[in-house]
Amino acid sequence: MNRMFIPKKMLTVALPKGELLKNSIHLLQSVGLDFSAFLDSGTRQLQIPDTTGKAKALLVRAQDVPVYVEYGQAQLGIVGYDVLREKKPQVAHLVDLEFGYCRMSVAVKASSPYRSALELPADGRVASKYVNCAREYFHSLDLPVEIVPLYGSVELGPITGMSEAIVDLVSSGRTLRENGLIEIATLYESTARLIAHPLSYRLNTGNLHNLVEDMRSAKRSPSGDSQMSTTV
Repeated sequence: MNRMFIPKKMLTVALPKGELLKNSIHLLQSVGLDFSAFLDSGTRQLQIPDTTGKAKALLVRAQDVPVYVEYGQAQLGIVGYDVLREKKPQVAHLVDLEFGYCRMSVAVKASSPYRSALELPADGRVASKYVNCAREYFHSLDLPVEIVPLYGSVELGPITGMSEAIVDLVSSGRTLRENGLIEIATLYESTARLIAHPLSYRLNTGNLHNLVEDMRSAKRSPSGDSQMSTTV
């Protein structure tokens, strides 16, 4: 990159707790915004300024990132496509950041007779925390099923017999294997995405356009690739 991001006024970036945080912070560091204090295991802070004082970041649950952006409390956010697909927030989708890969899958007990989603019984049960995505998927198959909302270990649905299948995020597949489950269908693949508050982006608040272009460049650069790890 030829330039460092210098906003006209302080911006707020919503960052997700969990798997995407480290790569998100590395990407922002590459464009001159340092929120690495969030990686300190001893910190309890939920809002910190960049070390230059040019921007600040909020550390929130992944599901809440698009909420803060949609309501204008943050101008930018980084979040998984799975959250955007489930919540459908009114935000601007800017860049596929290409880290944090996973897939939304249908899984069943390995001992079950089902080997495709269409083989699941009509009016059967499917457990998921991604209720909207699951409902849309089975509606597209014209297969009436009952979606059971679960927000903990959804793998227990088929194990206990409460459901025939689950719809959940899968990265390595290890959790499924260790619990005797197998994937039988993939709804879509997910990676981290850069999002923005639509009006802030349209008005180029805080020189957002330059920052976004710098992040695009950083994502493509060999040095940026070496900083980021992908979960597979």
